[in-house]
Amino acid sequence: MKKVYLYSTCLGSALMGRTIMNAVWLLKKAGYEVVFKKDQTCCGQPSYNSGYFNESKKVALYNVDLFDKDYPILVPSGSCAGMMMHDYLEMFENDRNYEKIKKFSKRVFELSQFLDENLDIDDLGENVKVTWHSNCHALRVAKSINSSKNLIKKLKNVELINLPYEEECCGFGGTFAVKEPAVSNAMAMEKIKHIKETGCKYIIIGDGGCMMNIDGTIKRNNVDVKVIHLYDFLAKRIKGEAI
Repeated sequence: MKKVYLYSTCLGSALMGRTIMNAVWLLKKAGYEVVFKKDQTCCGQPSYNSGYFNESKKVALYNVDLFDKDYPILVPSGSCAGMMMHDYLEMFENDRNYEKIKKFSKRVFELSQFLDENLDIDDLGENVKVTWHSNCHALRVAKSINSSKNLIKKLKNVELINLPYEEECCGFGGTFAVKEPAVSNAMAMEKIKHIKETGCKYIIIGDGGCMMNIDGTIKRNNVDVKVIHLYDFLAKRIKGEAI
């Protein structure tokens, strides 16, 4: 059986354990043995985006040494995947460790990219209409959105409704939501307005940060829409469980 690494991300480890377990289940269904490094840590994106480049390079090199076997490194988040796939290369340009980083980054995939190519999809659920939010980094850096949508479209009893202004940010943006809360909230409210326009009761999201931001805003405003992570949705549909 082929082996893969699963990089859970900070939010996955701290707040989204069920989603990570569903990611493991999906990979096992696809026929892979999942290797989970218990000492894994942050990808370094928060410090990198805040200008702490030397500190971020130390985190990157730690990850390279930790995931030392020549297995694919699968990341259930476009933000973290984009950081490890592309931003690491920029950060180490003209650095003596560049080739080491390059070999590492070539092994990193956003999880949906890997599952789209390797997972046979069944759908035991009832007919349902859903919409989808595109995370900024997944769209523009990891470029994994098409794979995420393909997985949803393979579910025969699920109709994917296009979200108006789908590519607009939800207002999370990491530290942006803390530094500019009023602007962030206005952006989240605009996103929720468009979600309501679809008439869907479910919004699927593939990134933990966006999910927290949109779900929190929906609950504070008593909007009748359920937010669900992509890998939770896929696992439930394949198992025939209620969403």
